Amino acid sequence: MKSLFSKSLSRRKWIAAAATIAASAAVFGILFYEGSKNTVALTLDGEQKEIRTHANTIQDILKDLEISTRSEDYLYPSGTTKVTNNMKIVWEPAKQVEVSVGDQKKKIWTNADTVKELLSENKIETGEHDKVEPALSKKISGDMKITIEEAFPLQLVDGGKKQKAWSTSTTVADFLKQQGISLNKTDRVEPGLDKVIKPDDVVNVVRVEKVTDVVEEPTDFAVVSRKDSDLSKGKEKIVQEGKKGLVEKKYEIVKENGKEVSRKLVSENVVKESQDKIVSVGTKVLVAQVSRGSSSSSSASEESESGGREFYVSSTAYTANCNGCSGHTATGINLKANPGAKVIAVDPSVIPLGSKVYVEGYGYAVAADTGGAIKGNKIDVFFSSQSDAYRWGRKTIKVKLLD
Repeated sequence: MKSLFSKSLSRRKWIAAAATIAASAAVFGILFYEGSKNTVALTLDGEQKEIRTHANTIQDILKDLEISTRSEDYLYPSGTTKVTNNMKIVWEPAKQVEVSVGDQKKKIWTNADTVKELLSENKIETGEHDKVEPALSKKISGDMKITIEEAFPLQLVDGGKKQKAWSTSTTVADFLKQQGISLNKTDRVEPGLDKVIKPDDVVNVVRVEKVTDVVEEPTDFAVVSRKDSDLSKGKEKIVQEGKKGLVEKKYEIVKENGKEVSRKLVSENVVKESQDKIVSVGTKVLVAQVSRGSSSSSSASEESESGGREFYVSSTAYTANCNGCSGHTATGINLKANPGAKVIAVDPSVIPLGSKVYVEGYGYAVAADTGGAIKGNKIDVFFSSQSDAYRWGRKTIKVKLLD
């Protein structure tokens, strides 16, 4: 029995020792396996993490992490690089964006950080006046849509001042806003604010201004004529001198680009009343009925009349039926109705109208008519008969003023 017990105990010790050795080997193996791993610092799509791996290449690491990559992705170092201890790996997945230039659209995979970097990488050039949305500084995000509107030249006229401008296809209102141009309520824009501008268009901003102008203007006086039977016909006498008045007028003036285009009278106020000029006009008709006898005694009697100023004049004769004659004298005598009247036509500055005269060879007469050719020391004597007028002809005679 003792021998049997002794053998059983020895076997147990051996099994325990073997188990211990196996366990130690396993632990050692695990420690060795883990100790042989490389420590790697990963930055994956902006997130940082640290792993220990037996992977041979960077691509193996990403495969172990179930990360699918594209050729457009940013991966540093490259996927075929051997993994080393304390290695730093950065992976940024590419983002797909849609770029529209005018009517053309293109989808691009990129790992650019901003819109500006994306356009630069793809050699898409933009001018300083082109419209890019989102802005060049905007961060790229997945499924982003980038629109580029190419600017074109046009002419801007603001208040009459011309300048070259650039714009994209937009409304006139938006264009003016982009240019920093504000409008007053009365301003006018051509074409209208809702119109879409096109290359080489002219956008005209007309600056409209309404102002008030107050002026004082003189007003003419009226001339009032009054008949005076005590004054010879053809003579006038000023009874009251006329005086101009003064009126204040208020105008509404419309100016376009500083130039007046309309003026409207809105009110009128009399500051000073005008004073009428009153003139007395003679109506008294003086008709001298003198015999036209040709006897030498009668002529001698007429020529011997004394008194008054005497002077010589050049004389002609006319009738009431001459070409262009009305038959009425400047003082209103109807020569056709009074064929026996003794009337002479005179220059009123030499012989006043209405004056009684004695004409050598003609007799007593009244200066009652004028004529376009009667100037200075010249008279025209009236005859009812054309033959008598021809007989008188043209001659120099003496005239005496009787009053």
